[in-house]
Amino acid sequence: MSDASSSDASSSDATPSALRLRGVSAGYGETVVLEDIDLALAPGECISIIGRNGVGKTTLLSTVMGHTTLHAGEVLLDGHRLNGVPSFRRALAGIGFVPQEREIFPSLSVRENLDVAARPGLWSHARVFELFPRLAERLDNMGNQLSGGEQQMLSIARALLTNPTVLLMDEPTEGLAPVLVETLTAVLKRLRADSGLSIVLVEQNSRVAFAFSERAVILDKGRIVYDGASAPLAADPDRLVKLIGIVE
Repeated sequence: MSDASSSDASSSDATPSALRLRGVSAGYGETVVLEDIDLALAPGECISIIGRNGVGKTTLLSTVMGHTTLHAGEVLLDGHRLNGVPSFRRALAGIGFVPQEREIFPSLSVRENLDVAARPGLWSHARVFELFPRLAERLDNMGNQLSGGEQQMLSIARALLTNPTVLLMDEPTEGLAPVLVETLTAVLKRLRADSGLSIVLVEQNSRVAFAFSERAVILDKGRIVYDGASAPLAADPDRLVKLIGIVE
């Protein structure tokens, strides 16, 4: 039995799904990047998606957000079909997105960046400041006056203030100094433990990915080649190399 076909029970139709991709093929225009993706995320479940550059990790998140061409299959949020639903309505329906490029507003202050996104719910300004105290200290600074690490904190805080049920994060540790990677990893663990959110983390750093979630998904050439426990991969570098070609 292949690694991909030995997915855990969270991919079963019998399990309620916060997010589900069923038979999804997607890409950009006529170019197909993802092929026959079946992936289910249970309410409150956290998973990490890893793989080499160019295998479709970002495209998968973009497909959930409605930014790609869907050639086949369907995307469901809490059982509701999202095919054809515009991106802004997906966000309003409960999908939070932290893009790889962060995409904060450089000419707005930290306070204004947060206010633009805020919606009623459990995540308030006070709660995100508990998670990121540095942002409370820099409320009046413009987005372009923040360090890379602070911009990433702001991007995550802004997504949380939309009060999503599903949070998508695209390589949040990319380009950060090792000490900031450790700080952000601790924040991710806290989110996993305390938020109740369903979280999909795309992460190039396998150590961060395995520390974050008990379940890992590996993409290769637009297909899922592994969907299962993180621990066996963390304990078997040779197997990890075979699946993704690199070890972080």
